[in-house]
Amino acid sequence: MHAFRAGEIDILVTTTVIEVGVHVENACFMVIEGAERFGLSQLHQLRGRVGRSAKQAYCFLLTSEGNGEANERIQALTGTCDGFEIARQDLLLRGPGDFIGVRQHGEAGLMMLGGVLDVQTLEQAGRAAREIISTPNEESARLIELANERYDAMSDIAMN
Repeated sequence: MHAFRAGEIDILVTTTVIEVGVHVENACFMVIEGAERFGLSQLHQLRGRVGRSAKQAYCFLLTSEGNGEANERIQALTGTCDGFEIARQDLLLRGPGDFIGVRQHGEAGLMMLGGVLDVQTLEQAGRAAREIISTPNEESARLIELANERYDAMSDIAMN
């Protein structure tokens, strides 16, 4: 990695460890094999490792699957560079998986309307949760206690 960063070598073959904290301004070409196995947000982060200078950059996404779902996911990624939109598309296409548990994608208990994430309801729930936490009283203390009990129970189930 040091030799690549210093320009002593021109090619670096790596795992996804390259994603975090790596800044090599001259990196301008990336090939990601098995792109269908990654989440869109992770692919977005990976492709962000190239194109950090005025040089033209390329990121090639190779897939081993020709199915519609894999193609749809890759098309969603190539259609935008907006990380929030990519995360939203990934959530809609793959599902959230377990918030507490081990499953990283798939159906969960989120509110869905006609296959589309009910973002307004989630935003309302977030506002309500922040209000409960920021307004200490007997009722909010009990709600927080119940949430912690449920979280602990779900964590125990997910770990077994």
